[in-house]
Amino acid sequence: MTSDSSEQLPWEEAVRTAAPPRPAKPRPIVIVGAGGIVRAAHLPAYAKADFPVLALMDPAPGKASDLARDMGIARSFTSLKEMVAFAPNDAVYDVAVPASAIPGILPQLPDGAAVLIQKPMGDTLEEARQIRDLCRKKSLVAAVNFQLRYSPNNLAARALAAKGLLGEIHDMEVQVRTYTPWQLWSFLSTAPRLEILYHSIHYLDLVRSWMGNPRGIYAKTVRHPSYPKLAATKSVMILDYGEWKRVFIATTHGHDLAEEYQRSFIQWEGPEGGMRARMGVNLDYPKGKPDTLEYARRGAAPTGWHSCAIRGNWFPEAFIGSMGALQAFVEGSAAELPSSFEDAYQTMALVEAAYESSAAPAQSPRLD
Repeated sequence: MTSDSSEQLPWEEAVRTAAPPRPAKPRPIVIVGAGGIVRAAHLPAYAKADFPVLALMDPAPGKASDLARDMGIARSFTSLKEMVAFAPNDAVYDVAVPASAIPGILPQLPDGAAVLIQKPMGDTLEEARQIRDLCRKKSLVAAVNFQLRYSPNNLAARALAAKGLLGEIHDMEVQVRTYTPWQLWSFLSTAPRLEILYHSIHYLDLVRSWMGNPRGIYAKTVRHPSYPKLAATKSVMILDYGEWKRVFIATTHGHDLAEEYQRSFIQWEGPEGGMRARMGVNLDYPKGKPDTLEYARRGAAPTGWHSCAIRGNWFPEAFIGSMGALQAFVEGSAAELPSSFEDAYQTMALVEAAYESSAAPAQSPRLD
């Protein structure tokens, strides 16, 4: 990090004070689902934030009770009906289940309840529409857990951008070249859609949060010979934001060669400077590596890229932000719910457009 205090102050203070949203008085949480993501991210994040978790529920015998015992949670259930009867009126329902299970769970929750729904919001746009309409019908205060928006390095990047240190962003890219052990998620073994729906959806949502909705998308997602039984695990997407902006996402999850050639980053550029955020969780998953954020400013001395002090990683700290944003909105201390189900539906529409683009024929060169 630069030792020039005149250069440190504008951005070091912004990074230091960047923090996820949180309520003044946390509400109790009851969690539907007791899978790996709950153990690895939801519960550690809530423990860090002092968000109280009252109970876990999973229909698989012993799954919720074992996790509750390991994590010191008092109650567990195999019946959603029983957990709903147990939950206090101000409980927040954290629905952490595969996408296909969401439409069957929401009707069983109390009308008007606060709900955090695991991404994706259904397996298809039609399922997303069904989930959206259920949330409307039941007046649920619901958000979708697009937690990358709340990763510590993205929050810090937001703070830098808000200071005007980049100017208007004209270039944003996401590159992921890693090895992902897809076998950790058994339900994905037969999923007809994989990489975009379950991974790059985070990047599409993040791009939307920075750049708004694009005019359109060009995409191609393909399979990898290392995973002959899986759906596509490699993708390239170009998002159309007009003549002056370049936005693209490129991912491949079968790179098991030299570690030093793996990549996992988001980069932004504007006329005044640029930023690069490393997403460490994708590197050596599930152990991961630390997240980072680097910043460079054009025309400023000293030149070069400078490391920003980041507190925490995407996993688990970002999960504090997605739950905290929902709780702050419910209590009235926050005016907006950034990942509301209505906004998340727009991300799902972009996912669907990517698959439609991938299935469409490419423009052939004219050789005559």
